[in-house]
Amino acid sequence: MQEQRSIGKAMVMRVFVAGGSGVVGRRLVPLLVARGHQVTATTTSAAKVPMLVELGADGVVMDGLDAASVGEAVARAQPDVIVHQMTAIAEGHAGKPDMKHMDRWFAGTNRLRAEGTDHLLAAAEATGVNHVIAQSYAGWNGIRQGGWVKTEDDGLDPMKGTPAEPGMAAIGHVEDVVLKASGGVLRYGWFYGPEVMDDLAGPVRKRQFPIVGGGAGYCSWVHLDDAASATVLAVEQKVRGVFNIVDDEPAPARAWLPYVAACVGAKRPMRVPAWLARPLAGQVAVVLMTEGRGFSNAKAKRELGWALRYPSWRQGFKKELA
Repeated sequence: MQEQRSIGKAMVMRVFVAGGSGVVGRRLVPLLVARGHQVTATTTSAAKVPMLVELGADGVVMDGLDAASVGEAVARAQPDVIVHQMTAIAEGHAGKPDMKHMDRWFAGTNRLRAEGTDHLLAAAEATGVNHVIAQSYAGWNGIRQGGWVKTEDDGLDPMKGTPAEPGMAAIGHVEDVVLKASGGVLRYGWFYGPEVMDDLAGPVRKRQFPIVGGGAGYCSWVHLDDAASATVLAVEQKVRGVFNIVDDEPAPARAWLPYVAACVGAKRPMRVPAWLARPLAGQVAVVLMTEGRGFSNAKAKRELGWALRYPSWRQGFKKELA
């Protein structure tokens, strides 16, 4: 392992970012490099290696579902910390967003969160890497009991009997095995920011994203830049345990959805009853809009010293959708 040296208050480390070409990785890598860390970032596509190099990383092609590929990449990098950002949600991997058939849409990501996580942990053990930080999710999937805003001590909704159940099981696996390995879990909120806004704004402009029922379901958002900055803090502090990486304002659908419409100059979203939305949009969308639970970021702000660039989705949406 490379001898560590200090820069400011942080120790400079070798950081291995699995999934470095993803939407978080592309923001995380340059931040780590700017802090003086030596970064190895992976991608499944050789065509994306030059982009990772331009960001300041050592770009490596790796198949997260192949144990040998993962083991070889980690052994060559000899990192101090592994950051698990591997997903397959992008349209090129998973097709267009489809909450009605979330089991199909997230099939590749679910495998990366199950098999891929296990491969990374095995590689970490084999090469003496003593810390792993992994991506989880905390948008609207808090346990549907009690209040509308959940902390890290509250459970996640397993979404039993819905197309989201396999995805929630995969998230549960990530959290279970990483925490058992004394690692850190970052529960990111619903991402927004450059390159990901069209999936939200497009349907709103076309009035294809209605408010279901009373729109009482809560959601927590996080700008990609804020997600990346929180991850840098987690890496440098080698955090252990679970942290909700969300903004300051969990909000019901009846608040944030009309705001999105206003930002893009669209008409106010239509309202449809849950019984009508269920066969059209699926059970998961109905739960999100009517029963979703948001999350508190108090622990992350307190323990990581995290300061958000966009404390509220109101500020971030206005900037990104202007």
